[in-house]
Amino acid sequence: MPKAATPPVPLDDQLCFAIYSAGIAIQRAYKPLLDALGLTYPQYLVLNVLWRNDAQTVGSVANQLALESSTLTPLLKRLETAGLVRRTRNPANERQVVIALTKEGDDLRARAGCLGETLLEASGQTPAALAKLNGEINQLRNAVYNHIGGWAAPETPTEAD
Repeated sequence: MPKAATPPVPLDDQLCFAIYSAGIAIQRAYKPLLDALGLTYPQYLVLNVLWRNDAQTVGSVANQLALESSTLTPLLKRLETAGLVRRTRNPANERQVVIALTKEGDDLRARAGCLGETLLEASGQTPAALAKLNGEINQLRNAVYNHIGGWAAPETPTEAD
């Protein structure tokens, strides 16, 4: 006689679902602001990486976002078409494509700064509480990646990394 299957853990009791659905909720809170900027959330993430350190290789940006370069390429093409970034070959290594902000892309930085305020307001949390939670989730993410291999939290990128 076959053993009875163990029922799955309810979604509300699964940490992975809590993190996943919290991410969706945050993106929905950001959506009106991102729509006003003409950006999707993944495009915002790419720009955020470049706002911190402009002119990086596709590989460097992909690593910081825990993405494959091939996943990032169509997103970068759309950002380039929108006039927010430019893609050029690295003269020192023709196999590398360097992504850099245009003036328009850099100008969005000041307008996008309000996303953090939106999360504070929507969550009802203090900056300190959100910073603590962020640190704990980063520790969890890093521990899981250390265990399974693959992506590692990037060091501070260099200009031509």
